[in-house]
Amino acid sequence: MAKTNKLPKIFVLDTNVILHDYNCIHNFQDNDVVIPIVVLEEIDNFKKGNEQINYNARAFIRIIDELLGDKLFNGGISLGKGLGNLRIALDQPFPDEMKLFNKDLPDHRILTVAYHEAKQNPERYVALVSKDVSLRVKAKSLGIAAEDYLNDKVQDMKSLDLKAGATTVDVADDSLLNQFYADRKIAAKLLNITPEANQFFVLKYGNSSALARYEKNTDTLTRVEKQRCYNIEPRNSEQTFAFDALLNPNVQLVSLTGMAGTGKTLLAVAAALQQEANFDQILLARPVIPLQNQEIGFLPGEIKDKIGPYMLPLFDNILFIKSRCKPNSKELLKIDELLRTEKMNISPLAYIRGRSLSNTFFIIDEAQNLTPHEIKTIITRAGENTKIVLTGDIFQIDSPYLDQRSNGITYMTDKMHGQELFAHVNLVKGERSPLAELAGNIL
Repeated sequence: MAKTNKLPKIFVLDTNVILHDYNCIHNFQDNDVVIPIVVLEEIDNFKKGNEQINYNARAFIRIIDELLGDKLFNGGISLGKGLGNLRIALDQPFPDEMKLFNKDLPDHRILTVAYHEAKQNPERYVALVSKDVSLRVKAKSLGIAAEDYLNDKVQDMKSLDLKAGATTVDVADDSLLNQFYADRKIAAKLLNITPEANQFFVLKYGNSSALARYEKNTDTLTRVEKQRCYNIEPRNSEQTFAFDALLNPNVQLVSLTGMAGTGKTLLAVAAALQQEANFDQILLARPVIPLQNQEIGFLPGEIKDKIGPYMLPLFDNILFIKSRCKPNSKELLKIDELLRTEKMNISPLAYIRGRSLSNTFFIIDEAQNLTPHEIKTIITRAGENTKIVLTGDIFQIDSPYLDQRSNGITYMTDKMHGQELFAHVNLVKGERSPLAELAGNIL
């Protein structure tokens, strides 16, 4: 029988989808969701711990418990009004097509459930939903439809301006540019553009140019000038724009993207130090992504010794700023004082959970390794007088289940694009060294 679009689809979920988004079962519209029993077993193994996936595992189990109440599955339960049904599928016998597969692998047990669902429902569309590319390929090799979880995946990445750090506008005549220089602002309508809030521009006429930022409340472009923070000066227009966003008190959320060596973290740290008097604390954090899937517990020493290697890039930026300060200068003494009193604190991101984020300048480094839900959890904790800065290179993602379109910083930038409290700068030019820039561009 031919499959018809009138019948609800069936989606078989992999464990990684639930650990990525614990509320995922509510995002399949009126279609049915099937969870293999092995997925519940794996989720149960993730309940203990302080990482985001551990919180997601516990949150998902609570959702299932609330759905069930005193009911029994008995073939399935409704996910709610306008939604499909949820079923738990027991292990199925391995088909002949999978005789060469390892029966004890959870992935293959999940694949077997998807195989049997497809065979038992030939009139319906059945798909395995997984963030594991290898498992999706295996499914397709067996003739089973397989999809990535796309609910929080960005489809159009224009908001990230990946090829340029700002928009270039050719000014019609030099009088407009001269007016801009004199008044330090110009009405957007005079340039025939429809910009977004806090969008950055390079205004050009012949060999002359000026840097500008759009202010939505006045519908004008205001001039952006170079600013110096703790002896760190911007070396290009994108870094100038970054400092403008980082130092703007009206912008409470900033994302800085760009390849390694473009200065993302250095600029954020320097700007935080420049404004330390305006905040009670400066927090610098990054997610701990152990190499080769080894937890930090395998490393020797106390907890500070275990996490120290992962925090080194943040310390390196502080050391670089200190190296630009004169001996016994007030800037150098201030940095040492901030570190000694822990007003400036460097920590793994997981250790920030539960802390107050009021009156805080909060820098999250390597944010491309966070899921959209993790980013949301962080930002929604922002209290009064808190500024959050996320830095990341979306082309260097360490998580096997995230990519350029599904990572947290991409998702957040896309959703926040055009909001007056938000600014984004993509840093293009590498400033670490000519070799580093060359490697980043061609390797």
